[in-house]
Amino acid sequence: MTTTTERTLVNYTTTDGIAIIELTNAPANTYSHEMMRQLDAAILQARFDENVHVLLLRGAGEKFFSAGADISMLNAVTPTFKYYFCLHANETLTRLEQTPKLVIAALNGHTVGGGLEIALACDIRIAKRNGGRVGLPEVTLGVLPGTGGTQRMARALPKNKAIELMTEGKLLSFEDALALGLINYIYEPENYWDEVMAYTKSFCPPNKASKAVGRIKRAVQSGAEVPFSESLAIERELQQLLFQSEDAKEGIAAYSEKRTAEFKGL
Repeated sequence: MTTTTERTLVNYTTTDGIAIIELTNAPANTYSHEMMRQLDAAILQARFDENVHVLLLRGAGEKFFSAGADISMLNAVTPTFKYYFCLHANETLTRLEQTPKLVIAALNGHTVGGGLEIALACDIRIAKRNGGRVGLPEVTLGVLPGTGGTQRMARALPKNKAIELMTEGKLLSFEDALALGLINYIYEPENYWDEVMAYTKSFCPPNKASKAVGRIKRAVQSGAEVPFSESLAIERELQQLLFQSEDAKEGIAAYSEKRTAEFKGL
């Protein structure tokens, strides 16, 4: 994932049906337009790869998932550039959110500002105990969380709590974020990455029907944004696609035959 400057800011690898997307811009994995373009390309690559069943995002190193946008970059560019930078970042994270494959964020360090905005566009968030803090402190810069933060935070939490956290610029421990429901799990640091990988693999064949996992995610993400009658229509259409899949035939047959299903992602 390189641009004309040949700086690799997003590492993309695949293993066992998992696309590992790593933000790599030391020391805090802050993102620029260049990184967002590489992230966008990685998301599309994972979408089109039929051997990829789950996407896993992480930050390089041990201290940061991401500290958000590169403030020095924002300080140097024009207001027009800032606008289009935010627009493209919104489009990239929406593409991530709407990809019909499960997306897991491994919060291996501080996840603040735009870093949390990236994580909020993922489906499941797994933090490393005592690894860092989370929050949207953009108000301290005189701006708002402009990469979907105001909207996704308000959908993840009660509205009054979302407003409280963003207007006060609070940073939370992973434990407090878990209690609020902002993250799903906290794993111990000693075996963190191994446990994250094991959990991610649990959604891949033969363990799970990965198409069903992806369509459940798509039904929730798309259905939550439209009237209820339309969301039911989305659900029915996705179900019909799954009824035609090989994994649905296998799952139903295995249940009838009282055996463990062997899913293939087909």
